[in-house]
Order: sequence, then C-alpha cells, then structure tokens
Amino acid sequence: MMEIAIIAHDGKKVDMVQFLNKNNELLQNVKIKLIATGTTGSKAEKAGFKVKKMLSGPMGGDAQIAARVAEGKTKLVLFFKDPLASHAHEVDINMLLRVCDVHNVPIATNEATAQLVLNAILSKL
Repeated sequence: MMEIAIIAHDGKKVDMVQFLNKNNELLQNVKIKLIATGTTGSKAEKAGFKVKKMLSGPMGGDAQIAARVAEGKTKLVLFFKDPLASHAHEVDINMLLRVCDVHNVPIATNEATAQLVLNAILSKL
C-alpha cells in the first residue's frame, strides 16, 4: 500500500478537495492510504475520502508527516501551498520540503505538478 500525504494551506483547501475529487477514480483503483494534516484531512473526509489525520499544520502536523517521510512510510507529498499568503509556521514548511529532498520523496506544491507526479507514480503500480 502506498501512503500519500495531503496538505493544503487555507487558501488552497478547496483546490485540494477538487483535485481529490477529480482523481477519485484513480485513487480508488489502486491501494492508496491518504494521510493529511488535521484541517485538510477533515475537508477530505467531508468529501468522502478515508484519511488518517495528523495534527493541524501549525500544531505540528507538518512535522508528523516529515517524520513519516524520514521513516520511509510516506512515498509522496501533495502540498498545495498558497504562495500569496504569509504563514507563521514557515519554518515547519521548509523543514518538510528539506526532509522530502533529503529522502528523495516527491513533493508537489501545486495542482499541475501534483497531477503529473500522481499519474507517473500510479501508472507504475
């Protein structure tokens, strides 16, 4: 089973849910386990997706997901960042990006990249 993390800043949560809905059939046809930061996970659950929720991002959810990347559990991170808003937990965001780079785990920060990476990875399952 492949674990994929989903994270979205407040201004991108609707976009994340739309992305999940758009890819619902693809995600349902393969063995995927979704994990998410708390609020993003709640939004995905309301849309009908089964998600294991971590803490919210500002409360340490980014760090929890980074730990799962470092442990080799999470194989892909979809993090819809809002580039036009400032974030108090920017240090945590940069830490997650760094951990993904160190462990060679793909991290997509926008929908176009997320779609390309998701298609590439799932086509190999």
